[in-house]
Parts: sequence; structure tokens; C-alpha cells
Amino acid sequence: MSASLRLGVIGHVEHVTLGRVAALPLPGDIVHLDQPRVLAGGGGGIAFFQLARSGADVHFFTALGDDDGARVVEAAITATGASLHAIRRTAPQTRDVVMIDPAGERTIVVVGEPLHPRADDPLPWDFLHSLDAVYFTAQDPALLTLARHARVLVVPARRRQCIQAARIPIDAIVGSRVDPREVSTLADYAIHPAALVMTDGPRGGVVETRDGLTPFLSPPVASALGTYGAGDSFAGALTYYLAAGLDPVRAAGQAAHHGAAVVASVDPLAAQLPLPHDG
Repeated sequence: MSASLRLGVIGHVEHVTLGRVAALPLPGDIVHLDQPRVLAGGGGGIAFFQLARSGADVHFFTALGDDDGARVVEAAITATGASLHAIRRTAPQTRDVVMIDPAGERTIVVVGEPLHPRADDPLPWDFLHSLDAVYFTAQDPALLTLARHARVLVVPARRRQCIQAARIPIDAIVGSRVDPREVSTLADYAIHPAALVMTDGPRGGVVETRDGLTPFLSPPVASALGTYGAGDSFAGALTYYLAAGLDPVRAAGQAAHHGAAVVASVDPLAAQLPLPHDG
């Protein structure tokens, strides 16, 4: 089925330098990133790469800067074979420095403002009508309204302000119970999404619909090496499984395997599990 799926991501991507640290810096400290690696990441980027690990026709709508960092990010995206629709900004590509501590927890320093596409950018927005699903991490309510033309629309809970401003029905809002920016219930949204999916680390999470709360489990992880990208990989996989026709609880249960795989590695992109090629 995935060969016939057409999926989109609308949002940001960042130039990421990721590595381990012995401890997070205290005021005045200097810390060293061990075994640093460079990748294209950020909330939209990580979800995109997860979706690109399927047989679907994947499209990434984003904004890129005009420097070497942007060219590195662009090359990583196009290397997947997916379609890139990018507006070029006269600004440096947003960069992230990601520190992974000995417990596997990530701390992120964002250098510059994330670059997001907007509804008034000259990108092929009419194409959204043909998409089976969109995962949306941008910040423009008008663009979120355009994204609603996709059959399935998934939005992270951290975009609550944008969601409230757009006032449109959303198929799934996804967030984390342990992140104060994201934890929420259906009652927190003026227009209730069809499903609110809240992850809860190794415990799995819960799906809230008008019928109530239904838990889902996460597979065990022997050793948590790095949490960076786990939630975004979960969100990308959730989008895929919803587009493939799974109900929200089953989709979340399947997506949990993709989030757990990333937790078991420092490098999120290398650890992402492939999505089914037959839906």
C-alpha cells in the first residue's frame, strides 16, 4: 500500500552537530563533544527522514538558508530520493548543537531562529490536495489551514498556538507527557482533534479520543543511549500508519517501535527503522 501513498512534511530542518558530553556545562564551563557527527535534523527534518524510510512518495516543504549549512542539509534531503520543495531565505541555516549526557538525555542549543515556510511563499501548495497525509511543524496558521487539504493531518502539540489560531479539525495531535510544552488533553483545544497522542517515554503512552483514554505500550530498550529524535521519529511513523489506514491506537503502538529504536542509539537517523513497503 505504501507505494501508492503520497506523504508530506511541512516545516523546519536544521543543521545539527551532535555528540556525547561527560556532563552538561555549568556556568563558566567548557565542554567537549565526543564523537561528533553532523546531520540534517530538527523536528520536521527527523520526521521527514523517518517517512523517507518507506516506499511512499514523500515531499518535504521547507525553508532553507543561503550558506554552507543549508547546502549540507539540502544534499542530505535530496539523497533520499524524496521531493524537496524549498523557499530560499537570505539568512544562515539554523544550526543546533545537541549534547547527549551519560544517561542518554539530550540538551539542545539552537543557533538562530528556525526557518519555516509560510503560506505566502511561492511553493506548490495546490499539491497538498493530492497528499494522503501531512506532518506539520511550521508556525503559520494560514499554512496549517492549507495543510488541511491532505487526507490526514498530524501536528505536534508544541504548535498549540498555531493550532488554536487556525481553528481547523486535525486528525492527530502528538506530544509528550513529560514535556511541559506539549502535555495536554482534548479539553485544551478549542476544536478537539480526532485523536490526541501523548507519549510517556519507556511506558509507551496514551491516545485520547472522544471515547476516552486508551494506553499503548513501547517495546523495551536494553540501554537508552540517546533520546534525540525519538519523539520526532515516533511522529513521522505515526503519520505513516494513520495514512495507511490504522486506527490511532494501533498506529501509536506501531510508531512506538520506531521511537524506541532511536532511543537505543546516539545517531537518530542511523537507528530509524524502515517503514513497511506494503502499508
